[in-house]
Amino acid sequence: MTTDGFTTCLWFDGQAEEAAHFYVSLFKNSKLGKIGYYNEAGPAPAGGVMAVDFVANGQKFVALNGGPQFKFTEAVSFQIYCADQEEVDHYWTKLTEDGGEGGPCGWLKDKYGLSWQVIPDGLIEMISDPDPEKAVRTSKAMFAMGKLDIAALKKAYAGE
Repeated sequence: MTTDGFTTCLWFDGQAEEAAHFYVSLFKNSKLGKIGYYNEAGPAPAGGVMAVDFVANGQKFVALNGGPQFKFTEAVSFQIYCADQEEVDHYWTKLTEDGGEGGPCGWLKDKYGLSWQVIPDGLIEMISDPDPEKAVRTSKAMFAMGKLDIAALKKAYAGE
């Protein structure tokens, strides 16, 4: 893994390697990198996974087994822009299964508590259209949804 750009460090309580495998399996252009282990210096038991480098969808990450002190919050989330409803459905399903939970307006939390926004391409343009009626109709439709429905959003945008 190079040191160019940014690397996002995700703090886990013992699930770093599992989470890295999960995210790599979910996205194209992904791979596992180095796995680092705790040694006798601690603070966790020697031989346990400390950190896992990985790339998910071309983005660099480190999954760190830092302990129970910190949890993910909605203050930070990752946005997934999707080309079509099939992609929206795929990511929504995969990220909410096994203990994840859907939220409003395309937001969700995965089984590790990490927040995601599953967004169809074109949504930002529709809700920020210079025609305020189109933008308001689309925004109202979006605010009433959990997983976003592209056909319904387009109908609202068109005034149907």
